[in-house]
Amino acid sequence: MGLHGVKAVFFDLDNTLIDTAAAGRRAIEEVISALQSKHHYGDGEARAVCDKVQAKLLKECHDPAKMCITDLRISHWEEAIQETIGGEANRDLAAECYYLWKTTRLQHLTLAEDTRAMLTELRKGLRLLLLTNGDRQTQREKIEACACQPYFDAIVVGGEQKEEKPAPSIFHYCCDLLGVQPAECVMVGDSLDTDIQGGLNAGLKATVWLNKTMTAPVDTYPVPHYIISSVLDLPAVLQKMEHNINAKLETDHMAGSDEAH
Repeated sequence: MGLHGVKAVFFDLDNTLIDTAAAGRRAIEEVISALQSKHHYGDGEARAVCDKVQAKLLKECHDPAKMCITDLRISHWEEAIQETIGGEANRDLAAECYYLWKTTRLQHLTLAEDTRAMLTELRKGLRLLLLTNGDRQTQREKIEACACQPYFDAIVVGGEQKEEKPAPSIFHYCCDLLGVQPAECVMVGDSLDTDIQGGLNAGLKATVWLNKTMTAPVDTYPVPHYIISSVLDLPAVLQKMEHNINAKLETDHMAGSDEAH
């Protein structure tokens, strides 16, 4: 592509390149089914346990120095089962649910063929970097599961750094890894709070918000430079950027010629 001014694109992973939310729903249904068929839970009880776990995952605060992610997440299931059913804590059942959920979710994390093709094409003219927040173990397992390593020049996991998105430091670390300046980079992601705010904080050339619903609230904040409904729309946005940059270069050149006369 050889874009003037753009040398690298940073991609978010979850719900940008892979559909983590859909894989998570499949995993939850698998656990509900097992709780009903194997452990004789009612449908309402099984769903209540899973709803509680999902609420705990959303509020999760993980300090890897104090507890590994596996123990923490088994505890989520243990607490949810006890809160729903009562009685003694059942760590064995909690572990069974956690591993079934985790294994099923990983099985359904795939990098779609058209996304692979797009990344391959983009990489002919740009450097590509994967930038994902989250626990080191969890994110590395996802990366391995969807086999996305070959499509990137570098992979950066927030849980392995001092700060995660939206801190400018992790974006500047990514720039250093690729040997580029922030003003030569574009950030693509589905989160306004981390991907878009982070790209703006770090002074990147552009931010591209992936909004699959395309029903953006009127007061979207922070304001991304571009909005797309599918990650496959990115090449068109990059071409638009190239056109705008070329037009500006031409205008600047014309102005310079006028001044010379």
